Amino acid sequence: MSRPVAHTPSRRAVLAGLFGSATSGIASAQTTAPESAQRVTQILRAMAARANAGTVGVISGGVDGTYIRFAADLAAVLDDGDTLRVVPVVGKGSIQNLRDIVLLRGIDIGIVQSDVLAYARRERLIPGVVSLIQYITKLYDEEVHVLARESVRDLAALAGKTVNVDGRGSGTAMTASLVFGALGIGITPAYDPQDVALTRLRRGEIDAMVFVAGKPARLFATIEPASGLRFLPITPTPALLETYLPASISHTDYPNLIPAGTSVETIAVGAVMAVYAWPPGSERHRKVSRFVVALNEKFEQFLRPPRHPKWREVNLAAQVPGWTRFDHTR
Repeated sequence: MSRPVAHTPSRRAVLAGLFGSATSGIASAQTTAPESAQRVTQILRAMAARANAGTVGVISGGVDGTYIRFAADLAAVLDDGDTLRVVPVVGKGSIQNLRDIVLLRGIDIGIVQSDVLAYARRERLIPGVVSLIQYITKLYDEEVHVLARESVRDLAALAGKTVNVDGRGSGTAMTASLVFGALGIGITPAYDPQDVALTRLRRGEIDAMVFVAGKPARLFATIEPASGLRFLPITPTPALLETYLPASISHTDYPNLIPAGTSVETIAVGAVMAVYAWPPGSERHRKVSRFVVALNEKFEQFLRPPRHPKWREVNLAAQVPGWTRFDHTR
C-alpha cells in the first residue's frame, strides 16, 4: 500500500498569500498612520511647550574668558530642568552681545561691560537702545590700567601720541574710546595684542597702552622695577562717573611699578548681567523674573567652590551708573 503524498502549496499560492497580507497591512496602515502621526505631533508640541516655558538664553563671552565661566555657573546652580532651564551661549564680546540681546531669538540675558550702553548710544548702534536694555545685577569690576613711558606725566600729555588699545572691537578699545573722548584727549590708537604692545612700549615704539582687566593683571607681573614705565592716574570726573566707578591700584597690586604705601587713582568698568526690557506681564518677562528670583534665593551657592572666585565680588544690590534695573516684582 502506497503512502499518501502530502500536498504543499505552490510558489504561486505562497506569493499570492504574502501579497494579500501585505496589501491588507498597507490598507490598515493607511487607516491608522494619520492618527498616529497626529498624536506624535501633539505630544512633541506639548513637550516643546514645557521645555521652552522655563528656558532662558544667556550669551556670554569666548571660551577662555570669565564671562563663559559665569554663564556655566548660572546653568549649574539655577537650572532645575523643569521650571527654569538656563542655556549658556558663547558670545563675541560686549558690543555683539548687546545686539544679540535685542535682536537674537532665544537670547534674554547677556554679560557685558557696563560702558557698552554708553558706547552704543554714542555710536547709535541700536535705535532706542537705552529703553530696550536693562540690568539684573552688577557682577565684578575691572580696572582701567594706563601704562606709559616714565616721561609721560599725565593723560593730557598723551594728546596726539600713539596709545595701544588692544584689538579693534575689543572691550578695552571701546573703553579707551569713551574715556579719552569724555576727557577731550585725542590719541592715535594702535591695535596690537596686549603682550605685543607691552614689548613695543618697552622699546619706546609707542607712548602708552590701555588695558581693562581685574587687578592684579598678570600681564604686568613680570615688569621689572627699573623698566622706565609707570601707571598714569585717571581722575574720576563727573563725565566719567556717569558710566564708571572710582577705583585705585596700589603697591600691593603692582609692587614693581607703584612705590610702597602709595596708590594710583583710576576708574573701573563693571561686568553687568544685562537683560532685554521685556514688558511686565509678558511670557518672557515672567521667565526672566523666575531667573532673578532663583539667582537671589541660591546666591550663596555661587560663593563656594567649584564656582568662579569672582562671584565673591558680586553685590546683588549694587547700582550701575546709567542703567535701569530690571523689575522682577511687576
